[in-house]
Amino acid sequence: GLLECCARCLIGAPFASLVATGLCFFGVALFCGCGHEALTGTEQLIETYFSKNYQDYEYLIDVIHAFQYFIYGTASFFFLYGALLLAEGFYTTGAVRQILGDYKTTLCGKGLSATVTGGPKGRGARGPPRAHSLQRVCQCLGKWLGHPDKFVGITYVLTVLWLLVFACSAVPVYIYFSTWTTCQSIANPSKTSASIGSLCADARMYGVLPWNAFPGKVCGANLLSVCKTSEFQMTFHLFIAAFVGAAATLVSLLTFIIATTYNFAVLKLMGRGTKF
Repeated sequence: GLLECCARCLIGAPFASLVATGLCFFGVALFCGCGHEALTGTEQLIETYFSKNYQDYEYLIDVIHAFQYFIYGTASFFFLYGALLLAEGFYTTGAVRQILGDYKTTLCGKGLSATVTGGPKGRGARGPPRAHSLQRVCQCLGKWLGHPDKFVGITYVLTVLWLLVFACSAVPVYIYFSTWTTCQSIANPSKTSASIGSLCADARMYGVLPWNAFPGKVCGANLLSVCKTSEFQMTFHLFIAAFVGAAATLVSLLTFIIATTYNFAVLKLMGRGTKF
């Protein structure tokens, strides 16, 4: 009946891959969208308050544009790779469920099972049975998606690389948080022993601008007025959102590694007749 069919589909669904895919899409969209706008806001803040000479921040603009192009490529790649990992999860999970006896495969599942787990080679003198056209399509897809060992290696490399991206996304958050903390000290002079005029935000000390840039820093009441602008507030929160998106993407990649490694282990060990 309908309920039995739905129960079969739910048993064969790769819940870990579904959660990881949703988290990956959400994280990449948040990181790329907010990161792009945050870089644009940073460019505007530098141009308006920290440098009067275009040559001082010309290199910075080139770096920002390079990062924005990197964001475009990252978004395209991860949306495509996340879809491939989800498809791989559906295929290998169906094969694993069939091996463990928990799931009756459909016509497509039979085609995949013959590719992934190794089906019967023939029926005596008559040779192999004639495959349905849909089953043939699934066999072809299985040749590409039915190898979780390859996805484990690729995903592991991507996780290591994304750790670097995650660490880099924390740098602008730290810079903006330090500036915001300085502004809080200026707004509440009773909580600090330093004079207001000596409290500054220097973009040169973070490597954002060269040391000969003028003025390169904003101090005192001028800095407090910068922190109160909508551009600063928006850019700060966008960098925080991009950092959260990078963290969500990292968690999704780790989840993909765990799920894909489990499927590979079951298919590999059961294919050799090994029992847990």
